[in-house]
Formats: sequence, structure tokens, C-alpha cells
Amino acid sequence: MLKNDQLDQWDRENFFHPSTHLAQHARGESPNRVIKTASGVFIEDRDGNKLLDAFAGLYCVNVGYGRQEIAEAIADQARELAYYHSYVGHGTEASITLAKMILDRAPANMSKVYFGLGGSDANETNVKLIWYYNNIQGRPEKKKIISRWRGYHGSGLVTGSLTGLELFHKKFDLPVEQVIHTEAPYYYRRANLDQSEEQFVAHCAAELEALIEREGADTIAAFIGEPVLGTGGIVPPPAGYWQAIQAVLKKHDILLVADEVVTGFGRLGSMFGSDHYGIEADIITIAKGLTSAYAPLSGSIVSDKVWKVLEQGTDENGPIGHGWTYSAHPIGAAAGVANLKLIDELNLVGNAGEVGAYLNATMAEALSGHAHVGEVRGEGMLCAVEFVKDKDSRTFFDAADKIGPQISAKLLEQDKVIARAMPQGDILGFAPPFCLSRAEADQVVAATLRAVNAVLG
Repeated sequence: MLKNDQLDQWDRENFFHPSTHLAQHARGESPNRVIKTASGVFIEDRDGNKLLDAFAGLYCVNVGYGRQEIAEAIADQARELAYYHSYVGHGTEASITLAKMILDRAPANMSKVYFGLGGSDANETNVKLIWYYNNIQGRPEKKKIISRWRGYHGSGLVTGSLTGLELFHKKFDLPVEQVIHTEAPYYYRRANLDQSEEQFVAHCAAELEALIEREGADTIAAFIGEPVLGTGGIVPPPAGYWQAIQAVLKKHDILLVADEVVTGFGRLGSMFGSDHYGIEADIITIAKGLTSAYAPLSGSIVSDKVWKVLEQGTDENGPIGHGWTYSAHPIGAAAGVANLKLIDELNLVGNAGEVGAYLNATMAEALSGHAHVGEVRGEGMLCAVEFVKDKDSRTFFDAADKIGPQISAKLLEQDKVIARAMPQGDILGFAPPFCLSRAEADQVVAATLRAVNAVLG
């Protein structure tokens, strides 16, 4: 099939792509892939290339591509009622039903769902609610938010600050002063190689305690963390980490926000990462898996504890001054209802756990012995391979060598498999749709081994 050169030209002349080298793209030095159709775990571009998407878009197309049930729900909703706002008590059948479905699946201490459009705006909402919460309680100084280095929580002003990755701060005047960072629970990259996993967990808790002491507990409102570090490297927490962290937070009356944009609705083989790791959150952030990205929608699930204070605030001050035009958009809500029904009907949470474990075990068996593979890790339908220059001394490659991007590119070129070169390290990430089969997992592993051997020998 011949490339549509006019479309390519229009793209480079008009389209501002996120997370892209803008100058190279405008000059035509980087690829321009236009996706046309998709089904299951495969996408197809305008040139007829069929690609196995082992990253589910941006770990978001959880139910897989081409689900007509969701497409029909969106179309039906658009025909009946394409839009109405949710201000001053307005709702739709879809938005009310979805809120109920979410709370039926969420941890027991959760009370209400505020809907937005994406994970970034949900975390912006969370920070505003936390500040409001402390003002209502007469604690105007208790406003700082602790995040972790390598965490990912969005790319807005506050959410980009919460994100603990250099690329999201550099030249943007971030982080803002209300956001501070503590150590990532990244055992493989621990500074002291003599530490056991248990000792490293104690170290992370001690670092958090020391940060709180330096800043003053009366100035710190909340701690935010992903149950599993996502964009920062797909890093499951070491055993006992969340129990140790929560003990410190409870001691100092600091709220806990569980950012479940990636892990919510089944990616770990559990409905929520909070259930998976015993996290008792005050607010839970949801987005990607809520609609499997068939329509934009996010949510902030607020606990009973926080909700009671928000109610008190409106009794004292009138209606809460927060809202988005597209909050609880009926088309997004209809997609969410259909998506959660499919997840249940097809037992996709169970498949994510079972096939995800198979993918991780098979990947480890195939690659752990390679001289330049430092670690194969994962949980549920998340998997990562980290590459090192020298395995014994745990010496990393120079960032300029771009080993991770080279392997990702080779994987696509040789076997038409999409994986993600993660930032700040030579890490290849996998987050396939939950409908991945064992045969497709085998295909991903075999292709990865070939790509690694082609780049690193």
C-alpha cells in the first residue's frame, strides 16, 4: 500500500504530538505511524502493518481492541444524549450507574466518585480536595504533598511536579514548592547492594520519616504513590513496603492517595492494586482501565473519612468550587459501564493474573541468563526487562547509547511487536491487553529474545 504523503505532510505541519522530539518530527526525521484499525491485541497501520501491541496503547486498552459492545454503548448514548453537565446535582443514567459499579468494586472504605477526563486532571482534583480538606479542619499550613522519585502522576503543573521523572520537570519550572519527593521503592537500583529486601524497606520508611521530620508533619498533607511504579520502570514494591509506609503516614496524620490509573480494574490480577497490596487509601485515582481508553474518563474515589469533611465544608462555605465542563461526560460513562461489564463477563481480571504470571515467568526463563539482562520483573499483566552493561557489578549503560530504545525499535522492526522503552534507564516495558493468550505471550517473549540478541549479542 502506498503511503498517503499528504496526510504525512499535514501531520508534520499541523499536529503537535505529546512526548515527541518536536524538531525531528517536523523535519521528517522520525517515523509517522497512522493507526487505522485494531482487534484483540493487534493494531494495524495505514500501510497494512499488523502489530502486536504488547503495551495496550499506554497500558490502557485493557479489554483489547475492537470490542463492539463498548462501541455500541457509546453510539447508543450519543444518539440518546450526547452531553449534559453534572453541576448542581445533574446526572445521567450512565454516570450514576458507573459510580455505583465503581464503588461496588472499590475497597470498602470508599464513599463517592468524582469524574474527570484523564489521570492528570484526576490528580489535580485530588490535590485541591486535600488542600480544601485541611482548610476545613483548620490546618492551613498542612499542604505539602510527598511523592516518590520515578513516580508518574501526570503532566500538569501540580501533577507534573508530583511526577518524579526529570523529563517532566526540565525547563518547565517544576516541581512547584508544595511538592517534595522521597525515595523510590526500587530494590534493584538500591544504593547499598548489601541491603536485603527487608532492610531496604526499612530504609525507605526511615527516609520518609526523616523527610517528614525535616519538613514538619504539620506542613505535610498527603503522600501519593502508585501501587506498582509504572512509567518509572514497572517496579513492583518490595515485600512489606506498603505496610511500612502506611505506618509512618498514620503516625503523622498524613493522607494516602493511591494512584491506580494503571493498576485499577485488574492489571495486577486483582480488581485494585490497593486490594493486592493491602493499601488503605484515603483517595484512589482511576482512569485508563475505567473505559479501557474507548472514551476519555477518569475518577477520584473519595473515602468516607474525606467525604465527611467535604460535606462539612459545603455546609460552612456553600457549594464546592470545583468542576470540569466534561465531568461525568455521558459518553465516557457509557463506555465505562460497558467496559466494566465486559471485564466481569470475560473474567479478564483472572486472565490478567494467570497469563500475566505466565508472561513474566516465560520472559524470566528466556532472558534472565543473558549477560546484559540485570533483572526481569513484573506483577500481573505488567512486565519489565532491565538491561545493564555489566551484570556482576551492576554497571548501567551510558544513557547516550539508548540501549532500551534500540531494543524496542528492533522488536518492532523484526517481529512487529510493540513494547515501550521506559524513561530514565534501559528498561523495556510490557503491559498487554488483559485478553492476551499464552500463545501471544510466547510470541512476545520469542520476539524480545531475538531483539535483545540482535542489539546486544
